[in-house]
Amino acid sequence: MDNGEKQSSEWYNKVQDHSRFYWLGRTLVMWFGGFLGFIIIDHLALGLYFDDWVTAFLAAGLVGILNAIFWPILARILLPFMVFTVGIGALLLNALLIWVASDLMGGFTIEGPALILTPIAMAAVTAVLSAILTIDDDATYYRNVIRKIKKGKIKFQDKPGVIFLEIDGLAFNILNEAIEKGNMPTLKKWLEQDTHKVIPWETDLSSQTGASQAGILHGNNSDIPAFRWVEKDKNNKIMVSTGLSDAPLIEERISDGNGLLACHGASRTNLFSGDASDVIFTYSQLKNLGRFYTRAWYYVYSYPSNFARIVALFLWDVLLDFSSQLVHWIKNIQPRIKRGLIYPFVRAGANVFLREVTTAVVIGDMLEGKVDVAYVTYLGYDEIAHHSGTRDWDAFHALKKLDMQFHRLDNARKYAPRPYHLVVQSDHGQTNGATFLQRYGVSLEDVVRELMPPETRIYSELSSNEDHFGQAIQNPLEDSKSYIKGKGDKVANESKYIFDTTVKKVDEAPLVRGKILDYLQRHQIGEMPHSKDVSSEDAQVIVLASGNLGLIYLTEYSERLTFEQIRTLYPDLIPGLVQHEGVGFVMVNSTEHGPMVMGKEGIHYLQDGTIEGEDPLALFGSRAPEHLRRTNSFKYTPDILVNSFYDSENNEVAAFEELVGSHGGMGGEQTQPFIIYPSEWDMGFEEIVGAEKLHKMLKKQLKHLEI
Repeated sequence: MDNGEKQSSEWYNKVQDHSRFYWLGRTLVMWFGGFLGFIIIDHLALGLYFDDWVTAFLAAGLVGILNAIFWPILARILLPFMVFTVGIGALLLNALLIWVASDLMGGFTIEGPALILTPIAMAAVTAVLSAILTIDDDATYYRNVIRKIKKGKIKFQDKPGVIFLEIDGLAFNILNEAIEKGNMPTLKKWLEQDTHKVIPWETDLSSQTGASQAGILHGNNSDIPAFRWVEKDKNNKIMVSTGLSDAPLIEERISDGNGLLACHGASRTNLFSGDASDVIFTYSQLKNLGRFYTRAWYYVYSYPSNFARIVALFLWDVLLDFSSQLVHWIKNIQPRIKRGLIYPFVRAGANVFLREVTTAVVIGDMLEGKVDVAYVTYLGYDEIAHHSGTRDWDAFHALKKLDMQFHRLDNARKYAPRPYHLVVQSDHGQTNGATFLQRYGVSLEDVVRELMPPETRIYSELSSNEDHFGQAIQNPLEDSKSYIKGKGDKVANESKYIFDTTVKKVDEAPLVRGKILDYLQRHQIGEMPHSKDVSSEDAQVIVLASGNLGLIYLTEYSERLTFEQIRTLYPDLIPGLVQHEGVGFVMVNSTEHGPMVMGKEGIHYLQDGTIEGEDPLALFGSRAPEHLRRTNSFKYTPDILVNSFYDSENNEVAAFEELVGSHGGMGGEQTQPFIIYPSEWDMGFEEIVGAEKLHKMLKKQLKHLEI
């Protein structure tokens, strides 16, 4: 026997022993859990009736036998049905087998709502018992591996693989706090045992998933100024990072075919694919139903109670959010936003459904051993921190549950047919704070409206509903994008005439540097009547938000306007924004002076680094000028870029969206994510600034591993 065969034999025995031990324990737990689930539904009189407890106990055993015999076959045959019904098919199949059991033995009947509620109750009780007795929920996966080993479908190999696990929205400082509080024991063990190291890195502007994942997965996040932006050269189309038509277009622009996952890679619950051929819940590929279905889904439905267990956990998380809202209200925790009745279900979709599905699929990826590199995004913390706060008990609880997923993955890789490296990282952080609207009673749109000429038609998108992946659960088939349609040749010609005339006027009267600050501070803002709300098709101005970053587009003009042009057209607009208490700085581009960042007490000229008065970027980090210069060079940078203030003492910003924890702009922990990587990796000593640089470093490691 050669060395490879010996390793394969040892690995086979290890997996088989693990499977036998846990399979026996789990069988007993599932039997007793099923029995208790039967008793609960019977007691609630929901359509399940037993003659006595003995019958219920025997019925639970019979259901287990039917599942053991028929589920593996039915799950493979009906897998597409289960996938495209988002698991509802699995519940129906559970109900069918319980009904068959009732028909085979006397003494109990099942009908009505009990057909669906019974498997959920059985799974919920089993999950609780498994947690108490520390029974491995993943034993079924190992049993499936044994079958494939016997059939020769899985071979042992020495070539390592890499699984990247992203915690969406978790800042470096909060990671450390979670570890110190004992919420993330798995990560703590890795760091204490020196199997892994952790370092922070710095995001680009904007600090949000669209820009970060474009950079990490494709090495290119140019021309992504925010979560959503306007493209003037395309009839003022509003692009949305998570738009089901927009995300594929964005990926087409940023991809060169050699992304992070191009070599036998898998994308799980990401915004972009990284050029992976195997994708599940990847936004840029969601419209392609052919790519939505893969055999990797089998590990989600490989044992009968798994999806019912996910549903039970989902419903429990819904209750947790309602209780969280009640606690916040009773204790008057501030800042606090209204979450509504729909949000708890959206949250549970991101925090439970996608978490559990993703982990099951990735365990399957590792046990199959076919995936060289996978990138996975866990969304729950980001979703909860947006609405509860970055350091709320609710957010730390989500991290604790997430750490349990890492424990499952760490355990599963021990039984994989090849070595796998686990890397945990985040794409950005979040910064807390009461919102702009809460602080000042007006939105960014209201402020802009008051500074514009009478009856200016303004359209805004300041809603937070699309600033997370939760909408994939809320409405996966709805294309969340907006169009600003062409206004006709006549209006276009009029706009061009106004634009050309304005340019001529401005060129004749530029402002020297000493006069600009005086203009900003001394200009008197006149009172203007409010214009009525208009549709995006009729708007002359579009106001967008990405956390505490605001984007103002003057859409009557086909090019980005300069400071001089805006001053001539709308003399109140820039001074009014700069003078507002909630604004930290405003960036515009000047014909005379290049990009300028304006604050209440000073101007930072980005072109040559000159500062007049007090530096408006003093609180935003030493690299703020570098990030803003880069953003200013983008094709779709707004006419006016607005960033809220940053309170360094309280570590707070004022989001232009209704979010407690926010990201997208500058200020605080939102720009400070992290990466936990294997200790043997050489990440160098240079600080990682920007997602594109992180991509290069990760590609370097993959190349070293011959991936």
